[in-house]
Amino acid sequence: MNGASREALAAARERLDALTDSTSVDAGSLADELAAVTALLDREVSLRRVLTDPAQAGEAKADLAQRLLGSQVSGPAADLVSGMVRSRWSQSRDLVDALEELAGVADLTAAQKAGALDDVEDELFRFGRIVSSSTELRAALTSRSASASAKGELLRSLLGGRANATTERLVTRLVTAPRGRSLESGLESLSKLAAERRDRTVAVVTSAVPLSDQQKQRLGAALAKLYGRGMHLNLDVDPSVVGGIRVQVGDEVINGSLADRLEDASRRLAS
Repeated sequence: MNGASREALAAARERLDALTDSTSVDAGSLADELAAVTALLDREVSLRRVLTDPAQAGEAKADLAQRLLGSQVSGPAADLVSGMVRSRWSQSRDLVDALEELAGVADLTAAQKAGALDDVEDELFRFGRIVSSSTELRAALTSRSASASAKGELLRSLLGGRANATTERLVTRLVTAPRGRSLESGLESLSKLAAERRDRTVAVVTSAVPLSDQQKQRLGAALAKLYGRGMHLNLDVDPSVVGGIRVQVGDEVINGSLADRLEDASRRLAS
């Protein structure tokens, strides 16, 4: 998002946090309502353009949003969307992207309140690894010929009773309404949002064998010291990592594996 949209999203995130801090607002229900508005505005392009038209007064756009949504969603959801359309957006699609992000944040907030955020973070990562290792499953979940209901049923068979309800809702929305994103990028975005709930950064750690609890604690502390903020470790096991570990934080890779050191040595000898 460009400057204006980034500012509008930041303001909306603050309003969402204020809403979900209230014990009278159900964050999970709010997430479902925001997801429904996302689907509406993604589908109704002309309405989206009207609600983000910079030539129209913010109050007029807010009144329109209230009239359209007031009887369809709760008061907090309608007020949040009305506040968003008062803001200036660089592109009309940015409003829809922001609403989708807020729906995810609201669901993650509900998980955090229930003490299940760590489980959801881990399950999102594990699901991503399962999908990346199975071309058949990925094809089934991303097929354009398969209906949303068929994909939803497949996910229920995979996750129902095996994953947190928040994880299942987030993944189902992503798969049934991808909005042009790849499944992998969508899961990565959700993982980052989950980490942000605790002001943490995600580190993907790959090792040849599972790390012990003590090793995980030491590694987490070292990475937190290095990056100056808390770290959530997504742990993966890959036997091809002969020794040591490989850590990826965002686009940065910290290579500490024996296999990588051997590759470097081979390249130097070859040159």
